[in-house]
Amino acid sequence: MGPSEGPWAPRGRACAGARRAAVVLLLLGSAAAQTPAPSAPCGNGTAPPTLRQPGYPDSVGADPGAGFMAPLVQSFLDTVQPSPFPGDLILSLTKDFNKLVSDPEIRKAALRYETGFLVCVAIGVLYIVLMPLVGIFLVCCRCCGNCGGEMYQKQTSSINCWRRSLYWSLFLTTVVILAGNICMFKSNEAFKLSVDQGQGGIITAIDNIQTFITDVPQQITYVVNASYKTVDEVTENLGDIGPQLGSRIQGSFRIPLKPALDSVDLLERDALKTDDLLNKLNGAVDQLQRSIAIAQANVTAVKTKLNDTIYDPDCYNCTRLEPELQKLTVDTTLEIPNLSGIQTAVDEVIKAQLQSVADDYLHSIPQRVTNDTRAVILTIKEQLRRIEAEVSQGLDGIPPSALGELEASLERAKLEVKQLSGDIQKGNHIKWAVGVVISVLVLLVVLCNALGLLLGPAGLRPGADPRERSCTAASGGSFLLMGAGFSFLYSWLFMLLVLLLFLLGGNLYTLVCKPWTNGELLQFIDASGLVPSLPNNVTFGGIYSDCTKNMPIWSTLSLSQNINLEAELNISKYTAEIVEQFENSQITLSSITLLSPEVRKQLGDFPDKLKQIDFDSTREKLTNITELNLNTSAGKIDRFAVTQPIAKIKAELNEAATDLRAIQRDMETVVFPQIENLKLLINELQVQAVKTNGTVATVSSEVGKAQDFLNTNTTSIVKAESRAFLKCQMQLFDAYAAWAILTITEQVGRCRPVSGAVDAAVVIVCSNVVESLNAFWFSLGWCMIFFIPSIILSIKLSKYYRKMKRADEFNKHIAMNQIPRATMLQY
Repeated sequence: MGPSEGPWAPRGRACAGARRAAVVLLLLGSAAAQTPAPSAPCGNGTAPPTLRQPGYPDSVGADPGAGFMAPLVQSFLDTVQPSPFPGDLILSLTKDFNKLVSDPEIRKAALRYETGFLVCVAIGVLYIVLMPLVGIFLVCCRCCGNCGGEMYQKQTSSINCWRRSLYWSLFLTTVVILAGNICMFKSNEAFKLSVDQGQGGIITAIDNIQTFITDVPQQITYVVNASYKTVDEVTENLGDIGPQLGSRIQGSFRIPLKPALDSVDLLERDALKTDDLLNKLNGAVDQLQRSIAIAQANVTAVKTKLNDTIYDPDCYNCTRLEPELQKLTVDTTLEIPNLSGIQTAVDEVIKAQLQSVADDYLHSIPQRVTNDTRAVILTIKEQLRRIEAEVSQGLDGIPPSALGELEASLERAKLEVKQLSGDIQKGNHIKWAVGVVISVLVLLVVLCNALGLLLGPAGLRPGADPRERSCTAASGGSFLLMGAGFSFLYSWLFMLLVLLLFLLGGNLYTLVCKPWTNGELLQFIDASGLVPSLPNNVTFGGIYSDCTKNMPIWSTLSLSQNINLEAELNISKYTAEIVEQFENSQITLSSITLLSPEVRKQLGDFPDKLKQIDFDSTREKLTNITELNLNTSAGKIDRFAVTQPIAKIKAELNEAATDLRAIQRDMETVVFPQIENLKLLINELQVQAVKTNGTVATVSSEVGKAQDFLNTNTTSIVKAESRAFLKCQMQLFDAYAAWAILTITEQVGRCRPVSGAVDAAVVIVCSNVVESLNAFWFSLGWCMIFFIPSIILSIKLSKYYRKMKRADEFNKHIAMNQIPRATMLQY
């Protein structure tokens, strides 16, 4: 046996075979343990995203600024008309307007309600009648030299005080008229903007409602299409039942097989470690054998020389060294345990081809599931199409058909608004122009008063003779008279306009805008029966309230009274049939033997094979080598050399002793450490062999349990996973039904656009048009009322600035009047 190929080499190959066998056992469950994680067996059943709600543009537009006088005007109108909303009166007149003339009770009720307005009208009529009459009378009176028409002004000590009082009174009156005039300009402009914006706002509001009506069927279609997606998802899952259900079945085998797979993995690690120890042991044996061979050769050379010296005739009594010479040897024979029995057991496992058996078994599951369910899947797919039709038919009643009729009416209304748009704009422009003219005429009076108040004091010299007043002061007095004349000229006409606009705007506010704000108008509409009643006891007030909260049409129109949504979307009768048919299908899996009886026997014989290995004899042999001591023989030779008389013999013996001591030193520094290392490797190998013996026992036990589990539970696992798979598919329909009910009852047809359109109409009509109209007549009436003190004060103040034809004489500010001559009474 050469040093390069020791007796451990076959045993190393045997342990490598054991390692390969462990790898094969590990691959027993590789198909199951490394099967990719199964995809979602029935899909995630993700509900469609939240229903998309359309966007609606603002239909109100920018604020035209019509509400700057609303609190003041509304307070006045509330004072004029404190009566509650006359619902019964309006209902009676709506049914027969002629009752206002023919029925005294209706007429009295109407007059009672309009009492405040009638009082204001009476005052206005009085103004209209008296103002021109007073003007004519004043002109005639002044032409006759009366009523301040005489160009004479009595000079008194309080004349300046009176002038100042009249001046400031007229000044304040003019400021008040100017404020009213500014409000006239502003309200007139606001009315124009309100009407201009109102047309576009109404069209936008109609468009918003049309968008809402159009979007409701689209949202229902979206819900129906979601059912198609659910059916398609279930159909796709059923079509892919092999990989999906097969993966679930494979996954159910993982936990029971895990202990067996873990034990096989441990056996692989033990085999790898054993192989590593054997490789190291082979290397150590080869190195030791080479070192021992060298030591043996050196000892043999010394022995040969020593033998020649002993048998030399000159050597005295050297035969006594022959016994010591026979002891000079190094034993190189090593007895190694035989591992061929273990290698045979492992070779049998390799021949079993366990990897292909496990792979073929686990990989065949998906295809077998596909084959066994092909017929029932076709039947189920047909029933799924029936579910699609059932859902679509059940949702046909949403939305109500009345929405389509409403859309047609809105389209006609929008066309009419567009057709009238030109006439409305033209009339609005004319109204605006008339308002500007009226405002300018009122401003003319303000300007006349202002010029009079400015020029009069500017040209007036205190203490000057009234006959010698300046032209500037006289012009101021003339402007004051002009302002009074203009006031008389057209104030009564403006008051007539105020009455007409007051009756129109005031009644619009009290009969429409105010009742709408406090909710009385909606209550009247619902209770009067003037509009067709809505089904399901739905009221317009309820619709408006719900739409203000952006509620869906399902609750707003109480559609639950017409459609049983839960019943329409109840597909349990179809799913029950699907479950029954699926239960009747049979999925069979063939049995598998993980370890054949032969392989089990080989693994069972492993402990006996291990017991046959005698590690103790090997350690004993190595111990014997370490007990060799050449120094003892060298000492005896040295002592014998002392007795030799011949120097040559003595030198040869001393040289031999020295060589033996050198060989002993080499063995102690080289051979003995190698022997100790080899002992350690043998000890580790013995421990590892015992551990591997225990692992083999564990593998046999755990694989046996896994085999029993497969033989006993395969059928029940297949049924349980099949039921779970089908239940998951049916849950997709349950999830869709719940989503559809939630979407239809809470998201479809959120009707804020409807209340938004109504609110926009209220803002356009009441907050913009009516408020600007009321602000205009209120401002104009305000000016007309203050025309009265303006006229009086202007006429009186003008006399303090105009040139007089006659004047009183003063002497030191004392008027010198002619004293009548005394006459004697005759008796």
